[in-house]
Amino acid sequence: MPIHQAIQQQIQTLREAIEQHNYAYYVLDSPTIPDVEYDKLFLQLQILESKYPQFVTPASPTQRVGAAPLKEFARITHRLPMLSLNNAFADAEVAAFDKRVREGLGLDKIEYAVEYAVEPKFDGLAVSLTYQNGMLVSGATRGDGAVGEDVTLNLRTIKSIPLALFRERERESVPAMLEVRGEVLMLKRDFEKLNAAQRAAGDKEFMNPRNAAAGALRQLDTRITASRRLTFFAYGIGSVEAAIVNVVPQDSHSAVLDYLAAQRFPVAHERKVVTGVDGLLDYYRDIGKLRDTLPYDIDGVVYKVNSLAAQEKLGYVSRAPRFAIAHKFPAQEAVTTLLDIDVQVGRTGTLTPVARLKPVVVGGVTVTNATLHNEGEIERKQVMIGDSVIVRRAGDVIPEVVAVVLADRPPDARKFVMPEHCPVCGAKAVRLQDEAAVRCSGGLFCPAQRKQAILHFASRRALYIDGVGEKLIDQLVDNGIVNTPADLYKLGIAALSPLERMAEKSADNVIAAIEKSKHTTLAKFIYALGIRNVGETTAKDLAKYFGNLDRLLDATPADLQLVPDVGPIVAQSLVDFFAEAHNREVIAQLRAAGVHWSEGEGATVAAPSAVSGKTFVLTGTLPNLSRELAVDKIEAQGGKVSNSVSKKTHYVVAGADPGSKYDKAIELGVAILDEAGLLQLLQT
Repeated sequence: MPIHQAIQQQIQTLREAIEQHNYAYYVLDSPTIPDVEYDKLFLQLQILESKYPQFVTPASPTQRVGAAPLKEFARITHRLPMLSLNNAFADAEVAAFDKRVREGLGLDKIEYAVEYAVEPKFDGLAVSLTYQNGMLVSGATRGDGAVGEDVTLNLRTIKSIPLALFRERERESVPAMLEVRGEVLMLKRDFEKLNAAQRAAGDKEFMNPRNAAAGALRQLDTRITASRRLTFFAYGIGSVEAAIVNVVPQDSHSAVLDYLAAQRFPVAHERKVVTGVDGLLDYYRDIGKLRDTLPYDIDGVVYKVNSLAAQEKLGYVSRAPRFAIAHKFPAQEAVTTLLDIDVQVGRTGTLTPVARLKPVVVGGVTVTNATLHNEGEIERKQVMIGDSVIVRRAGDVIPEVVAVVLADRPPDARKFVMPEHCPVCGAKAVRLQDEAAVRCSGGLFCPAQRKQAILHFASRRALYIDGVGEKLIDQLVDNGIVNTPADLYKLGIAALSPLERMAEKSADNVIAAIEKSKHTTLAKFIYALGIRNVGETTAKDLAKYFGNLDRLLDATPADLQLVPDVGPIVAQSLVDFFAEAHNREVIAQLRAAGVHWSEGEGATVAAPSAVSGKTFVLTGTLPNLSRELAVDKIEAQGGKVSNSVSKKTHYVVAGADPGSKYDKAIELGVAILDEAGLLQLLQT
């Protein structure tokens, strides 16, 4: 095949691929590749067409912007074309842009610094809003740059878009016609809520906020658009026809944005005016640091020559202005191959599938691993080992596999199966009813959970070993001195003294605290074991009902569900935990080490009092009693403490700065006590 024919074929193949991706993204709202891959294809086509201009045709994607409008919407012709921006990815490209600008303005000496208006580049959907005599009359998408889709009714549902221009005085002049251009997007918090609702309904989740916003804006039912909580940010003016006086700034782009802000259009708070290349690059780095804290997604920053007269002088190329450029951030998404799936065990026993990836650069960092969250997510996303997958990384967030490129699935792709036993300790892996996560049941002995198990065991509300905190536990476990909570009771001065920040006096104090913790209550001991779904209240209920640890160890699910407020999920957690022989061995070692309580203490019924059988809720800060002490006093006399106020609540104990529970108590007519009232009731 002749070389020119091969080049022409390559160009045609790229055009067809780009158009297919445009169709998937803009029409079907179901992107098949991440933006970075699309940008690569587009750049390849631009390079080839620049080298072989004889093959450029009006139908090429480089000669238009966006995709064709949907047939379901009417068409609106833009008064001025809605062009896109050329991209810069490196500092050198920004310097070259500045040089072209200076040369175009006749300022070819480097000491002439151009003033630029700079702002974040929103990752949304470009639209134009037309106001006639101050009233919003139409709104359109960018479409192909010349003709867009009429989405006026949908845009009117976006609360951040003014339906009328702001007049500070009743007869204040407004333009006869004003076309405002900006971006429709979805805030990160609204995107998370939308996907949570999609999951709850069993519907497909959206890949990213931009995809969600595009789909919402193109809904034929405006009620659906209104429910999606879209947001609008203005970034400029298309065309304007002045009224009696010229009220729209004519000197600079920054003044235009200030005017739009005064007209109550949302504009980027992070916009600035800078000079020269150094100013541009400093802004790029500053916004890059803020990127993950912004309430919306951005994929770069935009630089525009600030002077409108200079903009007019510089003019346009076929599809983009010469006076502006987008400086893109490193891509947060990339395509790579899923080589395998491993399972990691977290500090709390959760088994998490982790994708092992062919190394790929995402967000400027080489990524080899990514989270798959849980087995349900793998099934929902149809992930198989060997797939081409889209990986996303945002800032310091752990990379995740967001989607599969199903069209590229190899014939030897294989399904992942979650292991039935913990890959670290071999204990049974269990999934409780209504939970997505699979968990290791070897809580007291699993190496992956050692630090968390010991920290919980020694915490204030459990056996409370004063001085045994996270830093000491890290040293004890990392040095192989302590492997289970029972090993704490084997510690001596010789083992503790050499550790960092552990002088002999400190070691003596820790040993004394360990000795003191040996005398506890059955309820605290049960809670200290760290059994899934067994909190303090449940531990107390179990201690009261069984009154003996051995009876609890041998209880069946049916036995356990006879305990007040213990349902099938809690019962199964207890059975799974005690079914592990290693957990029982640690418990036996704790008892052998001298950890004890009065057998039958839990079953002892408190003497009848005014508190017996009553439900209390605590809110605010009491002047003398800590929350823990107040709870202990109430429960010692047969009362119960709840976290929420209802019609079944007998008393709300309120201290300083009470919260919504206080208001709820007043609404329901629940009796309210202060600390003095509580103490008086306890003495009754």
